Amino acid sequence: MTRSALLVLADGRFPAGGHAHSGGAEAAVKAGRLTNAADLEAFCRGRLHTTGLTTAGLAAAAALGADPHALDAAADARTPSPALRAVSRKLGRQLMRAARAAWPGPELDRLAAAFPRGAHQPVVLGVAARAAGLGPEDAAHCVAYETVGGPATAVVRLLGLDPFQATAVLARLAPALDEVAAEAAERAAAALGGAGGGLDALPAASAPLLDLTAEQHAAWPVRLFAS
Repeated sequence: MTRSALLVLADGRFPAGGHAHSGGAEAAVKAGRLTNAADLEAFCRGRLHTTGLTTAGLAAAAALGADPHALDAAADARTPSPALRAVSRKLGRQLMRAARAAWPGPELDRLAAAFPRGAHQPVVLGVAARAAGLGPEDAAHCVAYETVGGPATAVVRLLGLDPFQATAVLARLAPALDEVAAEAAERAAAALGGAGGGLDALPAASAPLLDLTAEQHAAWPVRLFAS
């Protein structure tokens, strides 16, 4: 397989359910913290260097062949919000269906059988990347892009933001995406290298405000996005 599989996995049209989630942007818009393109860039940059780095590390470790049960437990420990844990597993289930259709094979079959209620999304993504012939940095790139691409797309709908401005935000963030993906892959390789401290050494950066607002958002009677 070629690196073209990375384009398929990272494509917003890949039917993994991400289009229904705002990554916390809907709650930030309602709270008045996200009102324009500059706010969007700051929001995405903060999300990228916290939850983005953490989930990219998990995906990179999964792509390297780490034990998915241990990785799933590590993802649980790094996701303090019950609402976000539920979202991650739901997205994991949806991604699993799409990945098994695109790259059928025993590794994804075993993961699906082991987690009938769904593994965390970055764990599934890493195994899917491995099944597609991709490496840990590729998996980390997918997560990093999704971390900022989801909110950017959501804000176009939530605020009526000019899509050209949203795309410009993503372009300005490109160097940071590369840095985060590289760091996530390096730390995953070190953690699994025998002298790196194991999975506890994977990134564990957090964004407490996103956790708090996720719980509030989940209780809204009416919302445009699932998270």
